[in-house]
Amino acid sequence: MGELIVNDEILNKVEKKTKVKKETIIELAKKLSNGNMKDEATIKEVINTLSKATGKPVSDETTDKIIKTIQADKVPNNVDKMF
Repeated sequence: MGELIVNDEILNKVEKKTKVKKETIIELAKKLSNGNMKDEATIKEVINTLSKATGKPVSDETTDKIIKTIQADKVPNNVDKMF
């Protein structure tokens, strides 16, 4: 696998807004890039990890919607604009 390249400025914005450490974000990104982005179990594990890291619960219904959005390739290309 190739090296995961992440924009440090984006990571700093995400960390500041979400209080999730950069290291956690990088580990989750590696997990997704090494795994199958369409694999429901992998996506669910990432959602649960983020939920615990942020202290914000995610309902089963919301989790299912997120998984379906990712699997349908409907995630915006400019995710950095969300932060």
